[in-house]
Amino acid sequence: MKRSLSTLDITYAAMFVALMAIGANIVSWIPFLQIGGVPLSMQPFFCVLAGILLGSRLGATSMIVYLLVGIAGAPVFAGFGSGIASIIGPTGGFLLSYIVAAFVAGLIVEKKAQPKAGTFLFASFVGIILMYLIGTNYMYMIVKYVLEADMAYSTAWLTMVWFAIKDFVFTIFCGLIATKLYYVVNKTTKAPYTRKVA
Repeated sequence: MKRSLSTLDITYAAMFVALMAIGANIVSWIPFLQIGGVPLSMQPFFCVLAGILLGSRLGATSMIVYLLVGIAGAPVFAGFGSGIASIIGPTGGFLLSYIVAAFVAGLIVEKKAQPKAGTFLFASFVGIILMYLIGTNYMYMIVKYVLEADMAYSTAWLTMVWFAIKDFVFTIFCGLIATKLYYVVNKTTKAPYTRKVA
């Protein structure tokens, strides 16, 4: 059967909620963290890492809590934004994609009894690809059909190129450090949240 959440599980989930808030606004605190004018948002990195380390269910839950905190009014979204407007705006798809990305990345790792570096890298890349598929298509739909702006589908993807390059670099880093962190985290929590225990 699946074990119940421990205090440590809840602490880890809360930690990733905080890391997502920090990752959304890291350039606001450290302005020089930009490459070619592209802000180094750490949210995709922390999102995928949450799924890998906490498991599919707890990782996705931490992302849901992050969104709920922001919707409730805490300034945890990019640019210290908050509220439902951030969800229904052009970039809202990326916020929603964090739930899916964390869940799927965690699920991929859970399928392996003893995941290795290749598994973590694969899970990381699948997570980031899902973010861009959901986020970019959502952005295009909002801009094109809600805001009624003239945007070609190819333009929506070209807009994301520099962000994607940055995030893919971070994704490689995520997969590499997850190789070590995974077993440390799961040693302290005894067993991943979604796996069966005796």
